[in-house]
Amino acid sequence: MNGVFAHKDLAAGRWYQMNLSEQMGNIGSEVSRANLSQGKNNERFEVAVDRALELFDLTLSDLRWRGRLQEIGRAREVFCDAVYGGKEYGSSLKSLQSYFDHFAIATLNKKHA
Repeated sequence: MNGVFAHKDLAAGRWYQMNLSEQMGNIGSEVSRANLSQGKNNERFEVAVDRALELFDLTLSDLRWRGRLQEIGRAREVFCDAVYGGKEYGSSLKSLQSYFDHFAIATLNKKHA
């Protein structure tokens, strides 16, 4: 990363107050934005991709998830594959959405419990 964060408040520490489901759900929001704009609005697509990668990197730097780094890193890798056409894993942004939706649903369930 270049040290300039789109999510300045999150990079300043708020990200590290979220649990893993919240972090992954937020990444999923950017994945969804990228999916919705892919092939329609290149500028919005690129911004969403950059923001998702930034959030992935913040999550990977969160020391609480040491035991989950392989999963998080693989999710980032598959996301990048989807962005570049799914040649390695046959992935698509649309197919990734259900993976991230589980985290968003888990977060919502905790807040409404």
